[in-house]
Amino acid sequence: MKFTLGWLKEHLDTDADLNTITEKLTAIGLELEGIENPADSLRDFRIAKVIEAVQHPNADKLRLLKVDDGSDKAPWQVVCGAPNAKTGLIGVFAPPGTYVPGAGFTLKPAKIRDVESFGMMCSAREMELGDEHDGIIELNPSAESAVGQSYPDYAAMDDPVIDVSVTPNKQDCMGVRGIARDLAAAGLGTLKPLQADMVERSGSGPDIRIEDHEGCPAFYGCTVSGVTNGAAPEWMQRRLKAIGQNPISALVDITNYVMFDLGRPLHVYDMAKLHGPLVARKAQVGERLTALNGKEYTLDDTMTVIADDKHAHDIGGIMGGEDTGAEAGTTNVLIECAYFTPESIARTGQKLMLTSDARQRFERGVDPAFLDDGLEIATAYVVALCGGSASAITRTGAAPTDAHIVHYDPAHCASLGGITVAPDAQQVILQRLGFTIDAAKTPWSITVPTWRRDVDGSADIVEEVVRITGLDSLPSTPLPRAPGVAKPTASAAQMMERHVRRAAAARGLNEAVNWSFISEKEDAALGGDPSPWILANPISEDLKVMRTSLLPGLLSAAKRNRSRGAASIRLFEVGRRYFKAADGSSDERATLGLVLAGEATPRNWQSGKAQHFDPYAIKAEVLALLAAAGAPADKLMVFAHDAAGPGAHYHPGQAATLRLGPKKILASFGALHPKTAKAFGLKGAVMAAEIFFDAFPAKRKNGHMREVYAPPALQDVKRDFAFVVDDMLAAEDLLKAIRGSDKKAIAAARIFDVFTGDDVGTGKKSLAVEVTLRPKDASFTDEDLQAISDNIVAAAAKQGGALRG
Repeated sequence: MKFTLGWLKEHLDTDADLNTITEKLTAIGLELEGIENPADSLRDFRIAKVIEAVQHPNADKLRLLKVDDGSDKAPWQVVCGAPNAKTGLIGVFAPPGTYVPGAGFTLKPAKIRDVESFGMMCSAREMELGDEHDGIIELNPSAESAVGQSYPDYAAMDDPVIDVSVTPNKQDCMGVRGIARDLAAAGLGTLKPLQADMVERSGSGPDIRIEDHEGCPAFYGCTVSGVTNGAAPEWMQRRLKAIGQNPISALVDITNYVMFDLGRPLHVYDMAKLHGPLVARKAQVGERLTALNGKEYTLDDTMTVIADDKHAHDIGGIMGGEDTGAEAGTTNVLIECAYFTPESIARTGQKLMLTSDARQRFERGVDPAFLDDGLEIATAYVVALCGGSASAITRTGAAPTDAHIVHYDPAHCASLGGITVAPDAQQVILQRLGFTIDAAKTPWSITVPTWRRDVDGSADIVEEVVRITGLDSLPSTPLPRAPGVAKPTASAAQMMERHVRRAAAARGLNEAVNWSFISEKEDAALGGDPSPWILANPISEDLKVMRTSLLPGLLSAAKRNRSRGAASIRLFEVGRRYFKAADGSSDERATLGLVLAGEATPRNWQSGKAQHFDPYAIKAEVLALLAAAGAPADKLMVFAHDAAGPGAHYHPGQAATLRLGPKKILASFGALHPKTAKAFGLKGAVMAAEIFFDAFPAKRKNGHMREVYAPPALQDVKRDFAFVVDDMLAAEDLLKAIRGSDKKAIAAARIFDVFTGDDVGTGKKSLAVEVTLRPKDASFTDEDLQAISDNIVAAAAKQGGALRG
């Protein structure tokens, strides 16, 4: 929900500054999303006067201007192509060095058709103040007194825009007045009385009726004849633009303004395009309607529409139809002010996958008692801004305005909320929020205002008191602890994830938390089978697919970081992947995703150029995290990745899987395929990995996956070997053979050198292996060591290896 500070003060009488207001908004549950000031980007634009306009000597369609911007410098020479550029025009000038937001460049002195030009006279589009681009801005001649003044100051644009997050239960704060009411209740000023002047009316009201009382319990309307639908006044357009709304015409802008101002959606019909009376009814199965967004929707008989004798013209409470919308030539209008059932609106919006500002308000619940006043205020705006004469109001149906009374004991605030607030103070807070209180006896009888659909019982009253008083007033009280040693509450799986998170962070990796939803494009970029879970009503098209891999989210995060200049990216995420079980239910699998991109080490005096991540770097991270998770990392087998299957997103020959046995895959890792990296907008080598916690072996009887640590009683013995093997032999195959030659004596084996060259022959390489021998009960004798060595050489020979001479 966006609004400007000046707009807020139309309803709130306060001297509080912007910072105090925004801090209080967050404190009372309206979390601040951000603050913008549209004037900031236009500070350098000045009011200026064209003191001379002559024909460009070398171009028929250009004019040569002398512009006075109120500075001490001589008039600026400006080449201008606007047809309305003329002597005496007062407009907006951007001097050299000014960034023009609508054009996306910074002005520099330039030669245009051999004539120097400094700066520019600006159009509305170039300043992002509108779409007008046929000519430069032409201000009223009275603006001559403001020459030299900054344009935002002259146009009173210095009005900060406040953006707050409104929770679903706060339907009353979907209008500026509701937010002002909450701030007044919190002691930040006084809520101004709502002006709802009665409009002079004559003649009978329109013919409207209700057939669908379930979806539309109340339908009010009136007509205004003889209107002139021009542009809305500048103050209204400025406020709508500030919150991201594009001004269209006075009639449309009025309905939008009342909706954002008071939380009351309305709709205006061009009566010349209607055929007979309007009726709120159920749509017919297969009935079609082209909405104001230009899209056609197929309706069914669960949806409420507003229709005439010919067809439907409005998806009730969500969006009007294109063919009856108010246009420039509209002269007679019907203003609709209806109450639609929140549940009906929500179901219709979900089925049509159609959202709108009106839907957001109706499905949360608008004030059912604000029909008359809402229609009166909107009609007053129409008559004042567009002229015309208003008819009487036709009222059909009845909105659910029955009083809801809650019995409340003020002591409940301390017992439930944990904050002691005096009963008198509670009463003041609730009355400022619009509650009517009979405190003659305890419990109090509190009448809930019609705009607070969310308040149902005594606990909700406590929430209001605590919210306005401030959660900062809640004392920190530790929970009671039972005597003795506390029992662990986390499961083994939760503890494992905690260990892995800590280990990853300790290794310099940054944790990311991504959505569990990705786009169809991202899902397809990884290859393999598509996700079995596609959302029917996603938040957006980019969050439509339940992920089967954590990599899309991490790769998108890597792209955002690279775009912002990050040289080294080290991201990990612990989350869930989503599959479909054999019985059709959801199968969620715990997984760790990992992405390394950019520089592993920056350039330095030792290595010179920066060193980038390679498959060995990602393998080292995976092995370390597997060990932290309790997996038997030293016993895992390395297999080449199957590029034809789900591993198509990895680079062939630069990726592998770590397995416990030939089938159980605990992790996959390697370099990302260039096509996959390109699909996510990443350049250069990108390393990725996934660790599949669901594939880990079950815990042993002693409660641990790892063997109990038992330090050796005798000192290890190390022996080095160098074997000449075929160049295509995987080093892991040689190590596996060596470890298996004497499992009792050999504790570890690792490669510490690789050599190729003429000395070992073409198509050959020399692998130097360090073998760690661990005696059990007695130290090794020379004979023992010789026998073990012979076994190692024999095992290497089976892999085609020979001792290097």
